[in-house]
Amino acid sequence: MNYIKIIDAKDYMPRQKVYNDEIEKKFNLEEGYISKRTGIKERYYAGKETIENMALETVKKLGESNEVSDVDLIIVATTSSKSLMPGISNYIQKELDINPCICLDILAGCSGFINAFDIAKIYIETGKVKKALVVGVDLLSDIVDESDLGTVAVLSDGAAAVLLEACSEKKSYFANIRAEKDEKNILYYKTDSKIYMDGKEVYKYAVKKTVENLEKLIDLSGVGLDEVKYIIPHQSNLRIMKAMASRLGIDFNKLYINIDKKGNTFCASIPIAIAEMLEKGLLVAGDKVILLGYGGGLNIGSILLEI
Repeated sequence: MNYIKIIDAKDYMPRQKVYNDEIEKKFNLEEGYISKRTGIKERYYAGKETIENMALETVKKLGESNEVSDVDLIIVATTSSKSLMPGISNYIQKELDINPCICLDILAGCSGFINAFDIAKIYIETGKVKKALVVGVDLLSDIVDESDLGTVAVLSDGAAAVLLEACSEKKSYFANIRAEKDEKNILYYKTDSKIYMDGKEVYKYAVKKTVENLEKLIDLSGVGLDEVKYIIPHQSNLRIMKAMASRLGIDFNKLYINIDKKGNTFCASIPIAIAEMLEKGLLVAGDKVILLGYGGGLNIGSILLEI
């Protein structure tokens, strides 16, 4: 049986930063309104960049210090691709002249990276794949309703890629991935329209279901939360993450938070956080962390893994 090891991760953020004051002026809001309600101070817009370009650039950054031409699997999680065929994974393979490999794009809402990561793990575990690229990318700035403060204030563009490899050293890995029926259509996007999000309903769902999901993951793993160094959640809204920590009865500092500087990048938010944490030296071999994704579908998933 193979185990998985995170070799490296890199993120890519577009050049254009959009600050709260620009949005607050547009909506005639008082200074500080957005940060008080979301925790976000700035976000990134891609402008003329395409989603394929952002995904490619993050893998290029990864390739500056790692060999990526020999990967056996490229799997991309996204919610905002407008091109159904070929996939973003195929585009990365072609542009970087990567050897023939498995290419997959998956749609699983904001928690798509969790699903993609777990799929890569299963391929590696079974021996079908030795090395995998798992990419999260979303370009949300051009699919928000410009008159809807609830999405304009929150959503951001970004990409990140994680390089995984098979290893013989036994490493902890447990996953709890599920989907709830979205009976009320609280979060959706169709390619011929704009993103719709019912903020109040998303808040209630996110707080309740993330806590339930994490508690079940802990039961499955037998690993106590006190043994977990960090929880790395989808960067949805600071109030959601604070409520989550409160209900779990844990120190808020156990959650890695970067939403203030990056905004909500959907599928890219967790791998962006991983890339930052590796760069800062916050993660070392043997650390146990939890990755937590939740969003449209309604999909929710958590992974407890050993670095």
